[in-house]
Amino acid sequence: MDETIPARSTAPRRNSAGLRRDLELLDVLARDEARTTPGGLGVVRIAELVGRDKGQVSRTLATLAEAGLVSRDPQSLGYSLGYQLYALAARTLEARLVREASPYLRRLVSATHETTHLCVLRGGNVLTLSSELSEYHFRGLGWQGVSTAAWRTSSGRVLVSGWSDEELREWYHLHGHDEPVIPSSPLAERESAALPAVPPGTLLITDEESLLVEIGRIRARGYATVDEEFETGVVGVSAPVHDTHGQIVAAINISAPKGRLGDHLDEAGRLTARVARDLSARLASGR
Repeated sequence: MDETIPARSTAPRRNSAGLRRDLELLDVLARDEARTTPGGLGVVRIAELVGRDKGQVSRTLATLAEAGLVSRDPQSLGYSLGYQLYALAARTLEARLVREASPYLRRLVSATHETTHLCVLRGGNVLTLSSELSEYHFRGLGWQGVSTAAWRTSSGRVLVSGWSDEELREWYHLHGHDEPVIPSSPLAERESAALPAVPPGTLLITDEESLLVEIGRIRARGYATVDEEFETGVVGVSAPVHDTHGQIVAAINISAPKGRLGDHLDEAGRLTARVARDLSARLASGR
């Protein structure tokens, strides 16, 4: 028996039209006018910009606010882009970072035979997004998905090395120590040759002044090193990964037993910095 197959409807789906209207509101809130207006844009102004009924816009904004996609100022009652959009954007960036970084991490493993990591900053912690493991039986651990105190790691120090001295002091005050510390004079402009040598195993950062000294060292060399500061018997190097705008968005790290890498930290640091620059160029190309 023949069966009649119903013709596929060519009418647009109702929910797609609704989605377009939602995206239209988000686009308005991403414009300069919305970003520079204290308290955000009001419903009336948003309705004017999209050419739609005020009541309909108000209801849509309320729904978007419940999802965290827009935020409503309790005083002005104006709207701006919400936290959930930024969280989704961050995840998108991190997904691309992991995808693009994989061959570069493997390149480092091939050259050094040591474990490599891709790391990002989360407040006072470093989060490892991905790891490529060494083939050695005795090797650095894969830290994927694990957070560690940033100020004690080479990757954490690299991730904040693009900040101003004032931002560094504030960050260390919040995350470096529980007790308050006294702000010191800027030291980051010292020449790296004038910086004091540090004995192996010594904790480099103990206050704001020593943080600025170490950041100055990182800026001068283009990479950071740690020698048993984070874990006894373990050394590491890290270098910054930049986005299209030159902002540091990630760090590439090598961690290894001191017996294998301890005498080659600067060599490994220079290599890591070259690989990180190549990854930065890849990200900037947008391909």
